[in-house]
Amino acid sequence: MRIFVGIIFSVFLSAASAADLASETNTQETRTQESSTQEGSAQAWLHKMSTSLRTLNFDISFVMLTPPSAVEPYRWRHAIVDGKDMEHLSLLNGPGREIVRINDQVSYFEPNVPAYTLLSDTINGPVPGILLKEPLLLESAYDFVLVGRSRVSGRSTQQVRIISKDKTLYGFNLWLDQLTGLLLKMDMVDEQGKVIEQFQATSLQVSSEPAELFSRIKEAELPNVLKILSAVDVQHKWQINWLPVGMLEIKRDTHRLPVTGQIVDYMLFSDGLIDISIYLQKSENDGGTKDLFRHGSNTFFSTTRGPLDVTVVGKVPPQTANLIAQSISLAK
Repeated sequence: MRIFVGIIFSVFLSAASAADLASETNTQETRTQESSTQEGSAQAWLHKMSTSLRTLNFDISFVMLTPPSAVEPYRWRHAIVDGKDMEHLSLLNGPGREIVRINDQVSYFEPNVPAYTLLSDTINGPVPGILLKEPLLLESAYDFVLVGRSRVSGRSTQQVRIISKDKTLYGFNLWLDQLTGLLLKMDMVDEQGKVIEQFQATSLQVSSEPAELFSRIKEAELPNVLKILSAVDVQHKWQINWLPVGMLEIKRDTHRLPVTGQIVDYMLFSDGLIDISIYLQKSENDGGTKDLFRHGSNTFFSTTRGPLDVTVVGKVPPQTANLIAQSISLAK
């Protein structure tokens, strides 16, 4: 459908809106330290990973693989400098892309786009922010399973599986460095266990001192924080009657899509690991048409529901996107 073009360009903005989910979900029931650090449990390994990602000075080179052929190489560095939590992520191919985070301010440097800074305590990058900060908040929607040990990039690792409780979302396999707990490999897998997206570290270095790069970053020279005008929340006449377990509403508004200029009702849902965007607009079709487009792990599903065109976008199975779309009805 025509709204696909505008939606694709708005996906990045949606992800930025959801970047603070981990802090919002902290209002959930607090889990005890004892339950999250039980020796030998999957929860303990995930806790070790998030702690190491926040506290260690590390330098990881990795590639993001999206079958059948997309490959993107990155370099990811983190350090604690004079009490400041600093992070740097760079895309190494093509014109490149640089992201710098200092505490809760993230600056983006991209080709042909003016540099800008957003308020967030995580980088909007290949690894979901909730895994970096609070992975145990996923327990309401996912099961954690400790598997066996293996080797990744020449290092001993512990494997942990993250499985959707209601089996409506893709699963994840994580390989964590045996010594540090840092993430060395992460597979997103479909219902048949086929890898549809992969994070694969090629090298890991941990040091007692921050990388020299961080001493060259001058806070005063970073772009100012971008002030995003909040869209006015509206009471939509449509409601979503079914969502995968753990999904929470993050945002709902009415806005104009980039490129196409079409006005749509918009809803963003997330469990912290997966984001689902839903776009609604008045239909120009007479019949119940359906369109499905998949790009790597991303599904773009559109259908006509009575007088409404519905598009569901996210890293979800097509059948899940269809279930969400078919559950939409007039609000009571």
